[in-house]
Amino acid sequence: MGRNVEVLLREHVKDLGRCGDVVKVSPGYARNFLYPRKIAMQATNENKKAMTRRRLVLDALEAKKTAEVEALVASLSGIEVETSARADDQGHLFGSVNAANILELLVAQGHNFEEKAVRLEAPIKQVGKHPVKLHVHGDHYAEIVVSVVAAV
Repeated sequence: MGRNVEVLLREHVKDLGRCGDVVKVSPGYARNFLYPRKIAMQATNENKKAMTRRRLVLDALEAKKTAEVEALVASLSGIEVETSARADDQGHLFGSVNAANILELLVAQGHNFEEKAVRLEAPIKQVGKHPVKLHVHGDHYAEIVVSVVAAV
């Protein structure tokens, strides 16, 4: 069992820490992964002081970005898009409405997203109103309503 070393993170690392945190990692992880990719540096007093100043700037930028994302989520929440599809008498679709279809409906309304941002558990195969999550950024999601009506 080797001893752990303290490193100062220069970026957010999932399941390890945020930028500016001092964390203990194995020497091999630091030497072979974190240092070559410039994700971390040695946790010296000089580096800690420099990172404290940088962290203040990053926190301000992150707060601004979070406010923008939350405003976007608020503007997207409650949007309803409507599509029509062939269906039988019980309301079962002869096909399905998938993420690509929903993306086309959003683009038609002027919202630009990637297909992977549309989070469907399964394709929609029933007439009616269905809540769908849109991944906006990080842990922020907006919920829209997809209304499927039977085509005549």
